[in-house]
Amino acid sequence: MKHYELILFDLDGTITDSAEGIINCVEHALRQMGRDVPQRSSLYRFIGPPLMDSFRDFCGMDNEQAAEATRLYRERYKDIGIFENAVYGGAAEMLARIRAAGRRTALATSKPEVYARRIISHFCLDEYFDFVGGAEMTGERTNKAAVIRYVMKSCGAEADKTLMVGDRHHDIEGAAAEGIDSLGVLYGYGNREELEKAGADYIAETPAQTADIILA
Repeated sequence: MKHYELILFDLDGTITDSAEGIINCVEHALRQMGRDVPQRSSLYRFIGPPLMDSFRDFCGMDNEQAAEATRLYRERYKDIGIFENAVYGGAAEMLARIRAAGRRTALATSKPEVYARRIISHFCLDEYFDFVGGAEMTGERTNKAAVIRYVMKSCGAEADKTLMVGDRHHDIEGAAAEGIDSLGVLYGYGNREELEKAGADYIAETPAQTADIILA
């Protein structure tokens, strides 16, 4: 195992189980727009990708409609959906082990940075991150590669000493685009086939195994 000095973590599906809040807010947006609401099981694909992309790709919306759906989503998310959320069992312990070993850690999420900071603070995880980076509310820097680039620059990181940890193919592909290695986790919303196809360098089944691999 290479010695990585900086470990980047995705948020949804990697640190927190945010499905309930995200899906509830997607349903809210669709109802407000007078659109049919599909089965909840089909809405899990909204977890991970940028919202605008998801509303376009999964609901057949044009840019204007997707922007309105995103606004309606955030209308509920900012005070309610954001806290319909829970930290994965073992995630805090994973972060504590990595920090105790002298590694730096940062959050790299496609979620707006202002929300990511509130979530990390709400769950008292601030002490585990040197930096929290995410997307802009204006729609800028939503692409995962752009978020990773921003966080690495903010942390003064070198590509060959940085590792991205996430649960979806967007995390793995974003890491590859920025020339860094990646570790896919199976306890989130992706699966082994998705992560292997995207080119994950390592795969872990649990938060504890994630720390084991990083610290090996």
